[in-house]
Amino acid sequence: MSAPTEITGELLAGWRPPRIDGDSDKEARGRVLVLAAGAQVAGATLLTAVAALRAGAGKLQVCAPASLATALALALPEARVMPAPETVTGELAPQASQAIGEALGRCDAAVIGPGMLDEGLAGELALRLAAAEGPVLVVDAAAVVGLARDPGRAAAHGGRLVLTPHLGEMAALSGCAKGEVEADPLAAARTAAARFQAVVALKGADTLIVTPQGQAWRHRGGAVGLATSGSGDVLAGAIAGLAARGASPAQAAAWGVFAHGQAGVRLAARVGRLGFLARELLDEIAPVLNDLEAHGPA
Repeated sequence: MSAPTEITGELLAGWRPPRIDGDSDKEARGRVLVLAAGAQVAGATLLTAVAALRAGAGKLQVCAPASLATALALALPEARVMPAPETVTGELAPQASQAIGEALGRCDAAVIGPGMLDEGLAGELALRLAAAEGPVLVVDAAAVVGLARDPGRAAAHGGRLVLTPHLGEMAALSGCAKGEVEADPLAAARTAAARFQAVVALKGADTLIVTPQGQAWRHRGGAVGLATSGSGDVLAGAIAGLAARGASPAQAAAWGVFAHGQAGVRLAARVGRLGFLARELLDEIAPVLNDLEAHGPA
């Protein structure tokens, strides 16, 4: 297969998401559903949800463990927050899939995984949602690893999945050692994309994006400071926000990865090479995307 295409401003300027007209309303920009984490990492939900709005989504819904719903509703005044069944440890329970499924039918994109700690529970929820008809589903963190339990069931989603693993999660997803993924990350991403019939964004110093058909892109930009707690949650939300606006799964991944990387570059220049926070990335996402959509590459 051919080498990956480099993701640059020039490339994206010619591969734009559907245009949002000046007189369009929030319905035209799509609705994102974020499946919330438990109390230990509830902040991941905030990062993911706000990133989806910063990427331009018009409406936001959050499905949360019942005990967290009120707190998240107060922390996210832009969102509709729906309580759902939870486990004794405070995570969304498998029984929540019914409530989630109803909300999913009203949305254009959804995110599962950020902040979730139980790989089995997160994976089971992701498998249930993948098997049903619905919007683009961005699967991150524990939910990615959980998909490895049943690849055939995961692949029944009709090309709607975007998986966003880092190297360790890719190893778990692929059933191999992390060193094998590091030795040939492109091959690992292509194998996983075909196996799960999903767009795979394999995160790292260089991020690779691969379609089920093997088409690949690589993003070399970004900043070392992006390797920080919560950064991946921001990326997952940005991809979902772009998908809600009508971008294809591969296009949403490419634009999301680029915006996330450039947000890191801007913060590195202003704050420092290391030490900026994932929450600070949120305020950079919209300016990066607006500059690129309005003016093209610098």
